[in-house]
Amino acid sequence: MSSINTSYLNPITVILIGIPGLEHVQFWIGFPFFAVCLVALLGNIILLIIIPTEPSLHQPMYIFLAVLAATDIGLCAAIAPKMLAVFWFRSCSMAFDTCLVQLFFIHALQCMESGILLAMAFDRYVAICDPLRHTSILTPSILGRMVVVVAIRATVLVGLLPILIKRLHVFRSIFIAHSYCEHMAVVKLAAEDVQVNKACGLFVGFTILGFDMIFILISYILIFQAVFRLHQKEARLKAFNTCTAHILVFLEFYVLAFFSFFSHRFGHVAPSTHILLSTIYLLVPPALNPIVYGVKNKVISKHVAQMFLVKHQSQQ
Repeated sequence: MSSINTSYLNPITVILIGIPGLEHVQFWIGFPFFAVCLVALLGNIILLIIIPTEPSLHQPMYIFLAVLAATDIGLCAAIAPKMLAVFWFRSCSMAFDTCLVQLFFIHALQCMESGILLAMAFDRYVAICDPLRHTSILTPSILGRMVVVVAIRATVLVGLLPILIKRLHVFRSIFIAHSYCEHMAVVKLAAEDVQVNKACGLFVGFTILGFDMIFILISYILIFQAVFRLHQKEARLKAFNTCTAHILVFLEFYVLAFFSFFSHRFGHVAPSTHILLSTIYLLVPPALNPIVYGVKNKVISKHVAQMFLVKHQSQQ
């Protein structure tokens, strides 16, 4: 690695600081994050076991939920190992190219999660506003195409971010003030003009998160209009109840996402606060999603109870 006037030319490695200002308690901070990761992995693996094996869950909403569960497992796997290594073992060094790979997978999986939430909102719209054509519109081939489009969109757009970083050669520092390789945290290390990188980051964020959020909100406006046109109170409650799990997941994802997105670019939030909240944003939704759907769906909760009951009986 060459150094020019305290700058670094084509750095081979970077150093993850973790949480600036909280280095002395990072070891203990790692334990609640580890617990959240365990809950996320266990909950989403259970979903991936139950949904394919239970015929009554072979519906568009739960097929999308299975894809969301797989995405959440990938997100935890992309973040947790290195983050916990930094917190617990002070293993802060990371190859620059590996950092870019982590950056790509974290942001691509985030964008896939957003796209799946949009697909789930479309499913709820069709199920409530045009129930007689629900199965004919959302056929297995259409569901597969929707998932493929979501994956391609995330891969292509997020793929621009590490490619544009690779064109940068001179960096003022190799110390990343974060617990994982986040796009803006890496871009801010550069000693060159990064306006294109910042603009691309905003473009990708608004094209995916902004687009998806707008259309999810439009879907729910149309859904609520259809629900309130129902004459029977029981029918309105039943229709609304089918959406509550998705609404909770949507709110937890986008509120945290936009807070993290804007605070890093325009806000004056303390670095330690931002890093804690951005890590919570990435790890808490994967842990909450299976809990929300497990509580709301009797079939899933019944299967979970049976799994643990069988395990308990086998131990006796």
